[in-house]
Amino acid sequence: MDTVYVIGVSCTPFGKQPETSFKDLARQAYLEVLADASLDSGEHIEQAWFGNCGMGTFGQRNIRGQVCFTPLVRERLFPERVPMINVEGGCATASMAFHGAWKDILSGQADMSLAIGVEKTFFPGDSTKTLEIFEGGIDQLDPQEWMDYYRDAGAQSGKPFAPDAGAGTLFMDTYAMQAAYHMRTYGTTREQIAFASSKNHAMGALNPKAQYRFELSPEQVLADRMVSWPLTRAMCSPIGDGAAAALLCSERKLRELPASVRDRAIRVRASVLTGGKYRALDEPGLSRAAAQRAYAMAGMTPEDMDVAEVHDATSFCEIYQSEMLGFCPNGQGGAWVGSGASMLGGELPINVSGGLVSKGHPVGATGLSMIFELTSQLRGSCEARQVKNADVAVAENGGGVIGFDEAACAITILQR
Repeated sequence: MDTVYVIGVSCTPFGKQPETSFKDLARQAYLEVLADASLDSGEHIEQAWFGNCGMGTFGQRNIRGQVCFTPLVRERLFPERVPMINVEGGCATASMAFHGAWKDILSGQADMSLAIGVEKTFFPGDSTKTLEIFEGGIDQLDPQEWMDYYRDAGAQSGKPFAPDAGAGTLFMDTYAMQAAYHMRTYGTTREQIAFASSKNHAMGALNPKAQYRFELSPEQVLADRMVSWPLTRAMCSPIGDGAAAALLCSERKLRELPASVRDRAIRVRASVLTGGKYRALDEPGLSRAAAQRAYAMAGMTPEDMDVAEVHDATSFCEIYQSEMLGFCPNGQGGAWVGSGASMLGGELPINVSGGLVSKGHPVGATGLSMIFELTSQLRGSCEARQVKNADVAVAENGGGVIGFDEAACAITILQR
């Protein structure tokens, strides 16, 4: 197998951008990833993976990437006849695109491959279209199965399953039940969840790409509008738009590139995908399986990680994923995060980008925004958010829902 390197990354600012089109976002992310790789054009790109979840709601249900890149091909900014594969995997979409590009290089089919994720989830004055995008992340063919599962889980967690369509998406209710179960079983507190949220808002305030660039104290987080107990609005990721991209290449191709590119290249040590299932509440999730496989692939352990980005669609998720990725024992995520261990300067900084709750969560772009952040950290270019001496980084990105599992989970390990 060839060694795979990330030579370019990009991420647009995240936020509500009703006047910005899918094509605008794709253009910005693509041109910026070329510039980051010090390339004048995409002439060396042999394959592309385009991630998106919601474009069908705008009427473009097929050939999404090809449509967005048509102007770039016409302007000779993207090479003609390059195959582009459209990818959709809920909130893990962009990580699936990255995984595909990684496998292109491993297989020897390409020496340079592009992964890009583009998303718009904000519809001014029409929240039903936003909900339509998110509803695609759960079984719509046999909804009775998950309704029965969540009713049983509600009884076990002490939080009955009673979704309120006016309060937010169904997914916030599923996260809330998981949080309630964790609180009942392990003694996790709302204050610990609020601490995770406050910590990430402080990081987002320092991130020029973040949708929310303001600080919140734990007390302010707890006092915010309730979405689904125990989760307040400040503990939940927002609706927004954005795009992110990564350019991957082989070791032999890297040797042909200028020293300035080689010096900034980041090695992909592992890329792993797992699939979800209806699991018991006390059974580890699919991110545990993905993380264990990724550590084995990289020949590393959780103790080797210097910085992490995890999928905190709610702030409880940082607590849970800290356990699943092996940063602390099962049941101790609340106490571990609450101790400051995941802060900048702590034992293992997590979500120094601001995480999904502050940086934002345009679903089809989120996974590659994590790669952008971690690549930037390993290059030492994050300024006030920089993790000192960061050498190894891990990203966890989940998408869709099957019971209390995500439908898909991606773990990526990068090394300077």
